[in-house]
Amino acid sequence: MNKALSVSMNQANEMFAKVPEITLYFWITKLLTTGMGEVASDYLFENLNPLISAPLSVLIFVAAMILQFKVRRYIPSVYWLVVVMVSIFGTMAADVVRVGLGIPYIVSTIFFIVTLAGVLITWFSKEKTLSVHSIFTRRREIFYWLTVLVTFALGTAAGDMTASSMHLGYFSSGVLFTVLLAIPALGYKLFGLNEIFAFWFAYIMTRPVGASFSDWLGASQSHGGLGIGKGLVTLVLLLLIIILVVFRGGSPAKSMEANESVERVS
Repeated sequence: MNKALSVSMNQANEMFAKVPEITLYFWITKLLTTGMGEVASDYLFENLNPLISAPLSVLIFVAAMILQFKVRRYIPSVYWLVVVMVSIFGTMAADVVRVGLGIPYIVSTIFFIVTLAGVLITWFSKEKTLSVHSIFTRRREIFYWLTVLVTFALGTAAGDMTASSMHLGYFSSGVLFTVLLAIPALGYKLFGLNEIFAFWFAYIMTRPVGASFSDWLGASQSHGGLGIGKGLVTLVLLLLIIILVVFRGGSPAKSMEANESVERVS
């Protein structure tokens, strides 16, 4: 019995999800990455030849993703590097759909909603869970990052739709999505809203919140912003992200399945 318990404890110690524990610092860092990715993508597009900036961003994104899949545990610097690059890449993907293909924001938003639903349905049908506490197998990690990528593209399209097509402007769009972001948090705390649904709904909403406010800070006054400059906003947000990752990178999310395994043995 003791030997079995020892083995199960060792397995439990290894079965940490390759994603961080969901804390306040996680959400703050996530919001900063969404804002940074938005203005960084725009800054690169406006100041570098797209034939250079786009392939370079894709190359760094792929390299970061390969590194994330190669590591065997949650490493804050690696994980958040991937999130930053997904943010930049997701912004570019949404912009390509809108600007490159000329597809209206409402159509691209609906497209990404359908795509996200397809990813989540497939993920659940294969794994029977969408919990971030279960990201310790290769297939689940693939589903996780695919979901994250689509949520960034969806959030970008939705934020641009409200700011431009609905003429709300960046600041009003940020306020609108902040209210929507608060709904799952309050629902989970006060009314017992399903934890997994609350997490992914909030995760999606962080993108347009961060993107809208960063656009508001960086865009020129003639375009409804404060005119601080996208380059400066990108730099400040990047420094804040680095500080949070270094000092508050967090611990890996512990697998619920590992806990259940130990409880059964004990």
